[in-house]
Amino acid sequence: MATTSGKAYEEDDDGSVPSPCINVCRMDASTGWCEGCLRTIDEIAGWSSFDNDAKRAVWDAIETRHAAFMAPFMTQRAKQSKEPQ
Repeated sequence: MATTSGKAYEEDDDGSVPSPCINVCRMDASTGWCEGCLRTIDEIAGWSSFDNDAKRAVWDAIETRHAAFMAPFMTQRAKQSKEPQ
């Protein structure tokens, strides 16, 4: 999700904020997030009416969700790298 700018997305030339949709549209019942873009159903439904500030806030939430989702995997990976081979 990272880019060279440090954001998970790049704004278009006109300053508009792109959709995080990657066309993997399945809602996870346990989290309430789309498995593809990590948005909630309310964020998905409202996206087209959100202003750019609201869209940036959704992207910020996505980054937080992604970090929370990845944390257990990263912890496990770190433990495995410290185990003797």
